[in-house]
Amino acid sequence: MPAGRKRQGAPIETSRREDLLRAAARLFVEKGFGATTTRDIAEAVGMRSGSPFYHFRSKQDLLKAAMIEGLETGYRRLQAAIEGIADPEQRLRVMIRTHLGNLLEGDCQAPMLLFETRSLDTAGRAEIAAVADRYQRAWQSTLDELAISGRLRSSARPLRLFLFGMLNWSSQWYRPDGGLSLDEIADAATELLLA
Repeated sequence: MPAGRKRQGAPIETSRREDLLRAAARLFVEKGFGATTTRDIAEAVGMRSGSPFYHFRSKQDLLKAAMIEGLETGYRRLQAAIEGIADPEQRLRVMIRTHLGNLLEGDCQAPMLLFETRSLDTAGRAEIAAVADRYQRAWQSTLDELAISGRLRSSARPLRLFLFGMLNWSSQWYRPDGGLSLDEIADAATELLLA
């Protein structure tokens, strides 16, 4: 295909990069960063084994980019979902449901990928932490509002970390054909926090 032709409204180079990011994120979650080769990633998107290096300098750069892309996607979805919700309890419920949806319904692998930050250098870990902190600020401000209004006993930082640990672990046991819908899980998580 000639350079400049488009696939589904996006330049070819952009869509190939996105394909690489999605495939890499999925493989890093399924196999782990160490066990995933660039050949695995290239094969997953129908490329030659050296082709990912046209888009990324190294496997670590690919990991970092996949994490950032996933976190940014999750952040955009979260902001869109809570826009205009003034009541912090309702906002928390929507945030939990959106996070579960990002994690379990789509291809947003960022929460599981964060376990692989140990594979990045110090600068890469700091960059991921900054993006993750931005995602978590909306959560912390909502928890603070709930604590101030008396609907939550405390909004101390460990509560937010426990909440993310609980929600992210659902990827280990949730089954789409199981007995609980994501709405039911989100409601249960909200009630657990606010009881």
